[in-house]
This record gives sequence, structure tokens and C-alpha cells, in this order.
Amino acid sequence: MDLGLKGKTAIVTGATRGIGRAIADLFADEGANVAICARNADQVAETVAALEAKGVKAFGQVVDIADAASLKAFVTASGEALGGIDILVSNASALVQGNSPADWKAMFEIDLMGAVNAVEAAMPFLEKAGAEKGDACVILTSSVSAAEAQGPGAYGAIKAAQVHYAKGLAKAGAAKHVRCNVISPGTVFFEGGVWGNVKAAAPAFFETMIKRNPTGRMATPEEIASATVFLCSPRSAFTTGINMLVDGAISNRVNF
Repeated sequence: MDLGLKGKTAIVTGATRGIGRAIADLFADEGANVAICARNADQVAETVAALEAKGVKAFGQVVDIADAASLKAFVTASGEALGGIDILVSNASALVQGNSPADWKAMFEIDLMGAVNAVEAAMPFLEKAGAEKGDACVILTSSVSAAEAQGPGAYGAIKAAQVHYAKGLAKAGAAKHVRCNVISPGTVFFEGGVWGNVKAAAPAFFETMIKRNPTGRMATPEEIASATVFLCSPRSAFTTGINMLVDGAISNRVNF
């Protein structure tokens, strides 16, 4: 299926590894130009080179997502370097599960305000793309944890706030052809990631978590990327304001 992404421009934050890297790679495979950011300069340079090797334009910068000015400057520079912004994927996460003030601050600044600040900077470009091309899109990467609580904690609560924020963006942007959706993964495995580290450090617990999922496995980053890129594409132009679970049925929630 041709997703209609050739020649479009996508920004993906937190895109040098895991889900973010898989999303950036798939955009490039579909012919979209891609801007990425992360905190490690060598990883940013390697990712940009790999994307360019796929035959598209790529742009990258080292960015601390918690630094609002730096993030906004990156988004603006991306739009200027690549000739506009059709898609913004706010994927960066603090990935902390605790309940300390530091945990709440990190999740708030990176996961929630990172999304808010990136959207604010990208919106003029997105509205222009919506007016000229009939479709532009924002995706926020949340989590199945947004709807499940085993105790007090920053991660699930802030991920839930992302879903609420996205619905408001969808309502506000609909008339301007700027869509906003959420992707909520369940457990995702890759070497060096959260569950990769759990497997290495606590294999018995890892096997317990594998058995919790009816599919008998965890997702790959590429599977989350496929759902994300489709939802960003003009093939999904009437889909806005949704929270798409990609969790292999590990959750018990019913989505109405």
C-alpha cells in the first residue's frame, strides 16, 4: 500500500533508538524527509546518515527535550531546513516509573511539556501544510499504562495527560486539517531498552511479563512504528482524536 508520504516531512523526537528510531526509519522508507533529535551527538549523527542513505533528506540536532527553548528552536530549524512540517511525532520520554518529586518533574517536563512545546513550535508549519495539502498530523507516544494503575506513580498519570491533551488538539485542529492521535504501546522489547535490560537483569520477572500477554511475546519497535506511520499518513486522513492501543491484548480495557 502506498501511504502517500513521499516528499512529506516528519519530525520525530527521541529518534535514535527503539520505537523512535523505527518510526524515523519507516518514514524514510516511505519516502518522507525526516528530522530527528536526541541527547547523544554520535547517535544523532549516525541516525541522520542512515536516513540519508535511504535517499531522503534528513536533519538532526542534539536536544534536551526538557529545555523548551532548545526544543522549539530545533522544531523551527527542522521546518526551515526541510521546507515545512507535515508530521510531528512527540516520542521522547523520561521513562521513569516512581512517585518521587524528581520522577514527577522529569515526566512532566519531558513527556508532557515536551509534547506541548514541540506542538507549539510546529503548529504554524502544520497549519500551512494542512491548508495547502489537506492533511497534517501530530502523534503523541503514550502507553497502555495511562489506563492502568497499580499504585501512585508519575509515568501512567502523565501518559494519561497526553491522551487528554491530544483530544483537545484534535478538536482545535480539525477545521484546519491538522489531526492529532495517540499511539499507546504495551510492552516493547529491544536490546538496550527497558525490557531488554529487565531480561538481562531479572530473567524470571521478564518471563512472567511475557506470559501475561495473550500473544506470548512483546512487541517489536517496528510493529509500533508501522501503526504510527499509518496513522500519520493521508491514508488515515479522517482519523483524529483517537488513542490507538498496540498492546497485543495485554490490557483489559474496552475502548469506547
